[in-house]
Amino acid sequence: MKGRTVLERFPAGGPRGSWPAEEYAQARRLEGQPAEVVMDLAADAFLVIVRGANAAE
Repeated sequence: MKGRTVLERFPAGGPRGSWPAEEYAQARRLEGQPAEVVMDLAADAFLVIVRGANAAE
């Protein structure tokens, strides 16, 4: 995936599934970052990412 920054990783096998990732992404959106949750199948993890020009820090 081109032009992205991974903010945080959460294991997919956790008892709460994607909820921690979704909660983290929502908190980043409230701070003004366009965060979203994607699934990394190879790593079996949910990633919270920011795409595009805002991804570079």
